[in-house]
Order: sequence, then structure tokens, then C-alpha cells
Amino acid sequence: MVSAVLEWLVGPLNNFIWTYILIALLLVLGVYFTIRTNFVQIRLFGEMFRLIVEKKESNDGVSPFQAFTISAASRVGTGNVAGVALAIGIGGPGAVFWMWIIAIIGMATAFVESTLAQVYKVRDGDTFRGGPAYYIQKALGKRKLGVVFAVLLTMSFGFVFNSVQSNTISQSFVDVFGVPNWVVGIFLVILTAFIVFGGVKRIVKVTQAIVPIMATFYIILALFIVAINITQIPAMFFLIFEHAFGLKEFVGGGVGAAMMQGIRRGLFSNEAGMGSVPNAAATANVSHPAKQGLVQSLGVFFDTIIICSATAFIILLGGLYETGEQNGILLTQASMAVHVGSWAPYFVAIAIMFFAFSSIVGNYYYGETNIEFINANKNWMVLYRILVLGMVFFGAMAKVGVVWDMADLFMGFMAIINLVVIVLLGRVAFKVLQDFTAQRRQGLNPVFKADSIPGLKGAECWEGTLADPDERL
Repeated sequence: MVSAVLEWLVGPLNNFIWTYILIALLLVLGVYFTIRTNFVQIRLFGEMFRLIVEKKESNDGVSPFQAFTISAASRVGTGNVAGVALAIGIGGPGAVFWMWIIAIIGMATAFVESTLAQVYKVRDGDTFRGGPAYYIQKALGKRKLGVVFAVLLTMSFGFVFNSVQSNTISQSFVDVFGVPNWVVGIFLVILTAFIVFGGVKRIVKVTQAIVPIMATFYIILALFIVAINITQIPAMFFLIFEHAFGLKEFVGGGVGAAMMQGIRRGLFSNEAGMGSVPNAAATANVSHPAKQGLVQSLGVFFDTIIICSATAFIILLGGLYETGEQNGILLTQASMAVHVGSWAPYFVAIAIMFFAFSSIVGNYYYGETNIEFINANKNWMVLYRILVLGMVFFGAMAKVGVVWDMADLFMGFMAIINLVVIVLLGRVAFKVLQDFTAQRRQGLNPVFKADSIPGLKGAECWEGTLADPDERL
């Protein structure tokens, strides 16, 4: 009964006007931010790698790399494995090309929103927190809109997206190991409870350990599969571009399907412009807001161009996407088995367990920081944690189509609000970037203070002056 109601609610909306509005906004604003930042994602690409390993400024907050792993924990999940498979299964090989495009364009959008999160972050004891809800209130003075966004984000990530993650884990384990989905659900609830009731420090420890290890193993396996199929690589790339632009696909509507699926799944995976990653970006202790903006821009590249492409190559080289017999995680597992044998589904099941569980933890944190924005009362936080656990269990038991449609719907509402807001505040991020690059050209370690931008208000963590030139060295 519940599934039927949800299908009726999200089905028509998900496939109608909101999807097209969101795609148009993402593309147009992504290009706009790319131009206004003078192609920051290309121009400062090398700088991103230097900044990700930079040490934090003091004992407060988390390091740039730790903030990166929190966001990567949320990004690197079912979208990279099941989402890519869904995109290819529905939109064909051409969907991969459009995932690449939305990622490259989205890197500029990610820079802007994460830089704004740093500018308008707030202190919370010995840590920092922030995100769209915070810069909506502090920069625009629209607390009610900030609350609306915070509610949407909490619903999306704390509840709906976590259902997506647990759903994929459950589907994978049921198929590979024959474990009942209710058993998987209970296990995930217990594991999640242990982490989320341990606070942000335990969350950081978990994401810092899981994300690099599992991503490395997954990439190595993908590279091995590419290597053993090296002669088919040119044909694979031709297939991607042919289906993205081919005349046959254009006439038959295949180009539109590829574009739609590639952009939708690309956004779900890398989250650029959605307003989620800024919540992680705000936690970092850096000397200049642009530093974390660049780090999180690199996160989009890592998620889509590296991890999603790895999954896409595995599927396309396997050739099973043409049969239509599998979709989602099952297609990825079956494709990998074509390359490396019967043990592959077990590897994918374990990999998706780590990827998706780290996403549950990262998603939970996004909701937590927004619950604190709405109301800092500890009872609200306890209630939120209980509801998160309930949705994790629900996701393990629910029908996959309903969960994915709910994710797309809430993602759309949230992203549209955030995109409109960062357009209004974009000039702040542009000026911050100009200040950063001007200092780098002088050979300085960029340092930011509120008075670096005349008239800047609400940047409480950056108050002070740069009267002492040595502070920049």
C-alpha cells in the first residue's frame, strides 16, 4: 500500500517538468560559473591536488582531506555503481558522455557553493558547520527559506538517499549471498547506530578509513579489466560518442534519453549544485575559503570522471547492457563476472557495502548539521537519528523503483533552491577566487579575512584584518 502511494506521488512529477527545469539550470548555470570563474576547474586543476593534502590551520575543525572524505563518502555510493548501470541500461552508452559533461561543468558549480559554505560557516565548539541553509540566512537574511532548504536536505539525504543506499546493499546481498533483506536491514541499523551516536569525530574516522581504501581497490580492478580488454577500448569510446551524437540515435530519441539519464545519474552521483557537499566543505579548517572550494571541485572529478567511468567501462566492455535482463547493481555484478569470473559478484557486493554504508554515514551528517540549523535542541537530534535508522531499514525492504524516484524528486527541489541562491551570491565566490589567485601569483600562502572583500557581512569566522603581512607567509 505504501509503495503504491509513493509510486503515484513521485512517478508523474519525477518524469515531467521538474526534471527538465533542473537539467536546464544545471547546464546553463554550470556554464555561467565556468565562464565567470575563468574556467577554474581547468585553470587551477593542479592546485587542487596540492590543497587536498594541506594541513589544517589549528586543532579546530577537520583537515581539508577529512572534509573531502566526508563529502566523498556521500558521493561515492550507489550512484557510482547502480546509478551508472541504470543510466546505461535506460539511456545507452551515450549516457556516459553526458555524465562526463555534467561533471566537468559541475566542477565550477561545486567550487562556488563550497566556497560560499566556507565564507559563511559558523563555529560549533571546536568544530565548524555550515552549508546552503547557513549562507541563505547569513548572506540573504532569509531564515525561513534556509529552514525550507534544511528540511528538504534532511528529507533527501538523512531519509530518502539513505534508503537508496540501504536498498542497493540489500538487493546486492540478497542476490549474491541469499541473505534475507530484513536481516540486511537490521544489520545496517545496528552498524549505523554505532556510528551516528558517536558524533562527528567518529564519522570522520569511518569515512577517512573506508573511502580511500575501497576506491583504490575498485579503481585497480577496473584498470585490470580495461587492460585485459585493451584492444576493445577504441571501439568502446567510439560507441559512447556514437550514441551521444549519432544520427540514428537523434532520430529515434536516443540522444535525449542518453542526455537525460547521464545528467540525472551524474548529478545524483557527484552532487554538484545540489547543496549537499557544502555542508562537508564548511567543516574544514583552512586559511582561505577558496581552498576548500577547489578541494570539493576535485571531488566531482574524482567521483564521476574516475569512479563512475570505471563502472561504465566494466559494463560497456561486458556487453550485457544490450540484453535488458539486468539493471542497477545486478547489471554491474553480471558485467564484472564476464571479465573476471564467478567471484566478481562477491567483490561488488562487498564493495557496494562499503561504498553505500559510507554514504549512509556521510548523508546522516548532512542532515545532522541542518537539524542543528533548524533547532539545536538535543531531543530533535535524537528523534532525527531514530528516523534515520528507520529509513535505513525501510530502504532495505522497499521496492527499488520507488526509492530511486523519491531520490530524484527531493534532489530536484533541493537543487533548484540552491542553484538560484548561489547565482545570487556568486559574486562573493568570484571575489574570493580573485583574492586567492592574486595572493598565489605573489607566491604567498593565501589568507582570507572579512575585510578582503569590502562590504562583506555575515562572515563571522573570518573577522579581523590582514594588517600583518607576515600572516600570509
